[in-house]
Amino acid sequence: MSQSEHSQQTDCAQVVLRLFEYVDHEAAEEDGVRIREHLDACGSCLREYERDLLLKEMVKRACSSEAAPAALRTQIMARISTITITEHLGDGRA
Repeated sequence: MSQSEHSQQTDCAQVVLRLFEYVDHEAAEEDGVRIREHLDACGSCLREYERDLLLKEMVKRACSSEAAPAALRTQIMARISTITITEHLGDGRA
């Protein structure tokens, strides 16, 4: 394997690992630019990116028709917003 082939594979592996981050617009601006440039130059990674976009769209479409029951939403939000502090006392009481 030549040095450029090894470098290309390393770049592809790094890009593929971060594609979902890029697809979800969660990559830092500099990383997003680097990934976009790689996708413009690499057909294999571009196809992987397009598959990830399609998968995201299919999940969105499949999940958009059903909403969680209001009681479940309320319960989840309550748990997320609740901070529980437990103090252990030396005498065995909690």
